[in-house]
Amino acid sequence: MRFMIAEALFRQVPALCVGGVLASSVDNSREVPAIASFLQEAVSRLAASDVAIREHPHVAVWRDAFARLGVNPNKYPSSIEALGKRVLKGQPLPHINAVVDLVNALSVKYVIPMGAHDLDLLAGDVALRFSEPGDVFLAWGSAEPEAIDVGEVVYATGSHVRTRKWVWRQGEQAKVDSASQTIFFPIDAFYGHTDAAARAAQEELADWLAQHLGAQVQLFWVDQHCPEVTLRLP
Repeated sequence: MRFMIAEALFRQVPALCVGGVLASSVDNSREVPAIASFLQEAVSRLAASDVAIREHPHVAVWRDAFARLGVNPNKYPSSIEALGKRVLKGQPLPHINAVVDLVNALSVKYVIPMGAHDLDLLAGDVALRFSEPGDVFLAWGSAEPEAIDVGEVVYATGSHVRTRKWVWRQGEQAKVDSASQTIFFPIDAFYGHTDAAARAAQEELADWLAQHLGAQVQLFWVDQHCPEVTLRLP
């Protein structure tokens, strides 16, 4: 499979970079106490910090990027802003499965958005691009597609949208459950702001996946100088 970022998006956000991991043979069918503990530690650390989540530099850069793209960050907050708000309000994060717990733990630890897409649900190349007429999106738990604004930044496979408004909302056709074995983990970042955190999270994610979930992993990094990468599944 290929992962690519549209050139038009780099013209709007030249500092954009996306690193991440492609994992196969993931065993997400069981509880992993070490991951549960890691999540609790990350949540406790952020909850104890004296930070206004909107003013955190890793969140503020997303608010700026959304505003530059014509997306109201108050109405459509980035996933890390929404996650951070929940933690700081003392609201528990729902336990879904080990992979989701791991993604939440790393997102909270590094204060960066991180995705997890089941590639077996919707196989094919993945693109980060502006939405087009004919694109469709299924919200979680829904069987009926919802309207997509043309020109949204989306993760998509063909005409099937995996995430709306970039890192705001993930859909039914990408969600990871206990049966997921082949998973694409993008970590969106911006040079000069969150690229170092994304690289650290990428390495830590790969280690956790290999050591605790039995996965085979391939790391990748995409930016305007290398806008496309081929990821090979075993």
